[in-house]
Amino acid sequence: MIETHDVLKTSDTLPEPTKTKPIAEIPRKYSNERFKDVTVESVGENKFRVKGKGQIFEASFSWVIEDGHNELQKGFQMTDAGAPEWGNFDFTIEASKKEENSTLTLILFEASAKDGSRQYELPIALD
Repeated sequence: MIETHDVLKTSDTLPEPTKTKPIAEIPRKYSNERFKDVTVESVGENKFRVKGKGQIFEASFSWVIEDGHNELQKGFQMTDAGAPEWGNFDFTIEASKKEENSTLTLILFEASAKDGSRQYELPIALD
């Protein structure tokens, strides 16, 4: 007597592959004592969106863009809550290199209430 067996097809036994973002597309998160979950996303030529959380006294923090030798831009931003809470921030900056081989670095920091010096610096490469 001849027995018949069911033939399994590959599509019947293997689950469908899951679709995930390539590693290069998953934004890297930066953190330190005063900033957490900080991401930087390119949103155009020389334009970057910076998002994250800060635990900042009076909710105000500063930033500077450097090229390794010079400060190209600087400014300040606010979180939506002051310390001890973690406040959210979301802002866009524009930055372009003065020299082709330089590397742009965004540095987030809290300015000292005593002397204005940089505290809790969080450097982030922009290229």
